[in-house]
Amino acid sequence: MNRKLISLAVAAAITAPAAALADVTLYGKTHVSIDWFDIKGAWDSDEGDTTEYNGWALNRGKSGKGNGRGNHLGVKGSEDVGGGLKAIYQIEFGLALANERDHKIANGDESGLDMRNTYVGVKGDFGTFFVGRHDTPLNISTLPLEMFDDTMADYAGTLDFDDIMADNTIAYISPNWSGFQFAAATIPGSASTYGDGGLRNYKSDSLAGGYSLAATYGNGPWYFSAAYEVMADQFSETKAKVNKAKARFDAANDAAEITRAATALNDAKAAAKNSADFKKYRVGLGIRDLSGFYLSAIYERQEAVGFVEKKTVNGKTTDKDTNIWQGQIGYAFGNNMIKGMYGRNKLKDGDDAKSWAVGFDHNFSKRTKLYALYTKVDVDKKDTKEDDWKGLSLGVIHDF
Repeated sequence: MNRKLISLAVAAAITAPAAALADVTLYGKTHVSIDWFDIKGAWDSDEGDTTEYNGWALNRGKSGKGNGRGNHLGVKGSEDVGGGLKAIYQIEFGLALANERDHKIANGDESGLDMRNTYVGVKGDFGTFFVGRHDTPLNISTLPLEMFDDTMADYAGTLDFDDIMADNTIAYISPNWSGFQFAAATIPGSASTYGDGGLRNYKSDSLAGGYSLAATYGNGPWYFSAAYEVMADQFSETKAKVNKAKARFDAANDAAEITRAATALNDAKAAAKNSADFKKYRVGLGIRDLSGFYLSAIYERQEAVGFVEKKTVNGKTTDKDTNIWQGQIGYAFGNNMIKGMYGRNKLKDGDDAKSWAVGFDHNFSKRTKLYALYTKVDVDKKDTKEDDWKGLSLGVIHDF
């Protein structure tokens, strides 16, 4: 009798959380590729070494090129709170299934976890409103047109289309009105900067330090998108250094320190003289599965790349702008698809990058895919080929 009671108690303990979590969905993606690279070397002052590499890696490795594989694990769910409203949430972790972050071969990739789209919000007939961490509307506007997403040939990793996941996001996504949707997000400054440096900037304090807008239309095989995104120049590292130097100058209280602080402030202001808001415009147009055919074209204009408005080379001053475009084509037959892409990134200061790729996908099911692809990137920097690279990738993706 006691054994039966114990068994019932254990069963109740197990099933009660399951009932409480009935609206929770566990999801994720596992993606591993075997990659070969031929990368022409350039000197990396941060590493104190060349970036040249010719050899193999898993999931691009630390020295490889292209985008990461986007592996992740998450939970999401909702709760009916009445009045036609639902509370929604999502917590998503990025996972490293192979070492992409350092040069240690046997450490379990100690920095392997990171945060991805994670938020809480509310959903109703008016649309969806949420706050947290999320891909910007510009980022997601052309995802339906990308046939090489999260691979060696991803358009962000080959041509520098600028897709970001903003750590501070206040966002709204409209309902779907006969195929049309609108999305908007604002990015509070939070004393932060944009880029790898992560400098503190106490003047980066606006509720809309950055913002992103996108409109999309999808009807049958047809898809169209238009997006605009701005990152204010207070997100730049040069402006952060100016404000830091200004605070040091204001706090100086003796002649020697005032002199040193004044010099540092003048140097910082000179370096930031050409700083400007970083702006991006993106449009996409595509046909998805028209009797098996897929076709897309994406164009992005970036102004004040790196928050620099103008650049002077050999006495010639040009705008620090770039125009990026890419076309993709694919044909699906049975469980297979053949596909290709070609694109170009043309900076006004003279650098010119071209990229192309071909690939083959085989879908074992709706959730499991095997692929092979080859890609090549040629960078014209006048007298050097140091950024040229090419690669072969064999991968498998499983979504759950």
